[in-house]
Amino acid sequence: MKNTTDKNNKLSLIGSISLGTGAMIGAGIFVLMGQIAELVGDLFPIAFIAGAVVVGFSSYSYVKFSNAFPSSGGVVKFLNKSYGPGTTTGVFSLLMYVSMVVSQSLVTGTFGSYTLRLFPERFAGYASILGVFLLVVVFIVNILGNKVIGTTATFTAIIKVLGIALLAIAGLIVSGFPKITGNYIPKNTEELPIGIGFVASLALAILAYKGFTTITNQGGDIANPHKNLGRSIIASILICTIIYVALALAVAGGLSIPEIIKAKDYALAAAAEPVFGKWGTWITVAIAIIATFSGVIASVFSSSRLLGMLSNMKQVPSLKRLGNFKNPALIFTVSLAILLTILFDLTRIASIGVIFYLIMDIAIHWGLFRHLKKEVDFLPIIPIIAIIMDAAVLSTFLYVKYINDPLVLIVAAIGIILMIVSERIFMISHTDDDGDMQMGMETNNKT
Repeated sequence: MKNTTDKNNKLSLIGSISLGTGAMIGAGIFVLMGQIAELVGDLFPIAFIAGAVVVGFSSYSYVKFSNAFPSSGGVVKFLNKSYGPGTTTGVFSLLMYVSMVVSQSLVTGTFGSYTLRLFPERFAGYASILGVFLLVVVFIVNILGNKVIGTTATFTAIIKVLGIALLAIAGLIVSGFPKITGNYIPKNTEELPIGIGFVASLALAILAYKGFTTITNQGGDIANPHKNLGRSIIASILICTIIYVALALAVAGGLSIPEIIKAKDYALAAAAEPVFGKWGTWITVAIAIIATFSGVIASVFSSSRLLGMLSNMKQVPSLKRLGNFKNPALIFTVSLAILLTILFDLTRIASIGVIFYLIMDIAIHWGLFRHLKKEVDFLPIIPIIAIIMDAAVLSTFLYVKYINDPLVLIVAAIGIILMIVSERIFMISHTDDDGDMQMGMETNNKT
């Protein structure tokens, strides 16, 4: 009887796709549209299509990993299978963890920017304070337990996905399809070679899709995971592509490119006002608030579990050293997100997050190609193409940031160096005289 119950409690394919789509369509889309337009002008709807192509190749490795090793460990499980326990797995896992926390800061900043559209202009400087307030509320919700988290996330996910889809459709019906000429060149890319700004913009477009990686954490909860995990990832990416492109076209039809760039932190609300009037702004802000709230709840829950898993695996120091708290991983995660929200604006937060994510993504593809040919059935050419695409997008994005905002590169470099050094020191601290690392969970034999 127990087995039957467990089987009935498993997520169906449709249920998994719903959760995956809800995780992907987060608040990032509310702010990334303006940032992408800042790089490519009126080509920004096409950038979402191109970003989906890159993510499509990238998702292949995750699909193959998920089919072969369905697990709630997700990315950490994949890295451990590829590189074994040790510094390499620890560093790349931390890059994934920090990129998730950075995404939380991006979402909370978006919450602040959109909520302030309901208040006079003199309150514009309070966005980060509202972001911190949201993180405190989310911390309380996470403390209340899984049941509250699940109920809240499911309810808000349905509202935000339907709301964003209806907003895109209504915008297209009212404003019509915009003309895309490619003639408008934003000021910050005027001196760049032709095409560089567009390739760099794909990094931000990829950030809008990166939520698909959270689907890999459903391995222990989905029916027939060897097949349905991969199908969920593919279906979620396709659904999000349609919604993102429709939304981008609706924004382009409602505002000029200079107007989108000026309102880049609240582009959707700005685009809704001339089309639907004040009601459009209020509805967009309401959807943004719901999207940010649900997105942060899911992200904080997932990232704190990831950190806790890394601690149990002895890939990072024991979180018990933080004190006798009920959930030290949750406290650390929320505290780090609050710090990032206070220190950086939305553009820099998004930039740091995408740099960390793309480096980790390349490690996933290389690990599959280099180390798991005998364990996983896959076409080697596809991970190689994914690596080439990721490397091209990352290097171009780094070049643009070097020209326009070198502080992003300095902060990202310092972060990566700190991760490498701290991980190496920690690994040495629990390596015995025979050179074996004393890990906390079952791992493979690679060291």
